[in-house]
Amino acid sequence: MTLLSTTDNLYGYVITQYHGIVSSEIVLGTNIVRDMIAGITDVIGGRSGMYESSLADAKQTVLKTLQVKAEDIGANAVIGIELDFTSLFNDNNQMLMCVGSGTAVSVEKR
Repeated sequence: MTLLSTTDNLYGYVITQYHGIVSSEIVLGTNIVRDMIAGITDVIGGRSGMYESSLADAKQTVLKTLQVKAEDIGANAVIGIELDFTSLFNDNNQMLMCVGSGTAVSVEKR
């Protein structure tokens, strides 16, 4: 299993090789029902469970893709991971985007 970390090192491991940067992007379209419910939540206050679920799914997909890309180039860890979330708007709907990147490395236990 490929290790993932937001830090630039892994406690108990030593980096033996740097493989380069890996990145992943996912764009999720929202639908009118979800937008209406989120709009109501914005007016009355509270958390939007539908959007939170979508963001959690996007994050997991991005992290899984980082793992696969790292393994494809011979790495067994990704360090320095950064995740960014943003909303994209067009005339018809809103889309959510999650972008992740990090450095693929090979590590060994100390």
